[in-house]
Amino acid sequence: MDTIANMLIMLKNAGLAGKQTVVVPHSKLKEAIAACLVKGKFVASSSKKTLEGGKAVLEVTLARMGDAPKIQQVERISKPSKRVYIKAKDIKPVRQGYGMTVLSTPKGVLIADDARKQLVGGEALFRIW
Repeated sequence: MDTIANMLIMLKNAGLAGKQTVVVPHSKLKEAIAACLVKGKFVASSSKKTLEGGKAVLEVTLARMGDAPKIQQVERISKPSKRVYIKAKDIKPVRQGYGMTVLSTPKGVLIADDARKQLVGGEALFRIW
């Protein structure tokens, strides 16, 4: 099961359904991805919470542009069955700058602009616009 793809599709579907917040199971990778989405302004905020049973979840508040959700589409690049790696010089803008690519690099999970500035490549996780 691809937990990253599940999280992204949950965020996209919740936005299209008009929801304000989404609760997803917590992991350190999902928390880092949510921080990248906050930095790219696709998500308003994210916070880690603990439920009564001791289970940790990530509560994500979605960003909106007027009545429309900010997240319109998500494309998973690297999958569990096929990993895709990108060099720093090969990082391209998404949708003429209206979207972003998220990479898993040796310096952590970064958006493409930060990875290009730090001259570091890595595994391309997904594109979002």
